[in-house]
Amino acid sequence: MFKLVVRFVTLAAFLMALIAAPVVPVFAAGGGGPPGEDIMRPSPPSATPDSKARLTNRRPKQKQPRKQSLFDDPAFLRGYRAAYATIYDRNDYSAAIEQLKALGHDDHPNVANLIGYSYRKVGDYKLSQVWYERALKADPNHVLTWQYYGLWQIEQGNRDQAQYHLSRIAAICGTDCEEYRSLAAALEKPPGTGLVY
Repeated sequence: MFKLVVRFVTLAAFLMALIAAPVVPVFAAGGGGPPGEDIMRPSPPSATPDSKARLTNRRPKQKQPRKQSLFDDPAFLRGYRAAYATIYDRNDYSAAIEQLKALGHDDHPNVANLIGYSYRKVGDYKLSQVWYERALKADPNHVLTWQYYGLWQIEQGNRDQAQYHLSRIAAICGTDCEEYRSLAAALEKPPGTGLVY
């Protein structure tokens, strides 16, 4: 009987802790900007202690070391930054494609997105689409890919699809983020207007 009471009290304490714990939504929006921006920051550690450790005499499990980001690798970071500069500073998209592929991480959403962007800028819309879809497969919330792919849709005359991409961006980062404002502005322009993105 005593064990049953102890179990009941333990269960009640656990449920009370669970009910009292604040619910904090976590959203991840991936971008493709230069390393060092918000996409590179690790998630903050949990504010609530391990409930099992609180309710039992057992020691808490040892936490696994944080999985390192590719951006923690100095060689990858240098190569990514060089490709980024090749795209945005020198507008040499063909060279950037080679630099990005040479990184050996085509499945990373930032890398795949920039390869897609570069193919779009050289006019290869089929390959651009393949790379945008690869980026979104790697990270369905990669907001910069939704923006760039939305611009791709506008350039292809698919305004309804671009509107869908805009709604995806709104769901990820809201209507106040730069990616939303940029794609919304492009959609406001009359069809056939030359885009400079």
